[in-house]
Amino acid sequence: MDNVKHPPGRSYGQFCGLARALDTVGDRWNLLIVRDLLVGPMRFNELVAALHGIATNLLSQRLRTLETAGIVERRLGDAGVLYALTPWGAGLREPIEALARWGTPLMMTGRDDDAFEPRWLGVALPGLLRGVTATPALEIGFEVDGVLTVVHIDEDGPRAEARPDRRPDTVFTAAAEIIIGLAAGGITVDQALAAGHLEGDPRVLRRAMPPLRRTRGR
Repeated sequence: MDNVKHPPGRSYGQFCGLARALDTVGDRWNLLIVRDLLVGPMRFNELVAALHGIATNLLSQRLRTLETAGIVERRLGDAGVLYALTPWGAGLREPIEALARWGTPLMMTGRDDDAFEPRWLGVALPGLLRGVTATPALEIGFEVDGVLTVVHIDEDGPRAEARPDRRPDTVFTAAAEIIIGLAAGGITVDQALAAGHLEGDPRVLRRAMPPLRRTRGR
């Protein structure tokens, strides 16, 4: 962290970890850029498409700010320039997962016309399934709009693989709101199965899911 720089521009001017963090990542779109890069490095045009609505000049500005702050770096790959998180930037996974869990009750009203990218499950599912462990380990796929995310759960908890090199034996296919509602404990496995399609062993799905719980904090 020796090369981390305080971002230019507006500041809360408070000697507080939260205030300093918001000085760095609190601008509109910043945390959503980090969310997408938590799944893996992306090209500029991929970020434009995934973020649904960001202007290209604004994305360029935000990426420069995040680079200056030491959160994002550019890498040269076979496909050209890729944007990726630095190790310090990847440390935002825990607070982003926590915010996503906190915001889950706000999603219970339904998707409406909001955009959704299946790759976002690579961040959402480990966060929602935090605390779920499995011995022996298990793996299960979740498929939305033809895009597969594989969740591995062992004694250390869940992790997700957004671009798996193989299809697991058990895959649950459903709308995004069904998968998120199930992982959040807002609907039962039986309710989810009635709304989706399971390929493989239903016992694997039941082992992976948290118990039914209240999802509204108000």
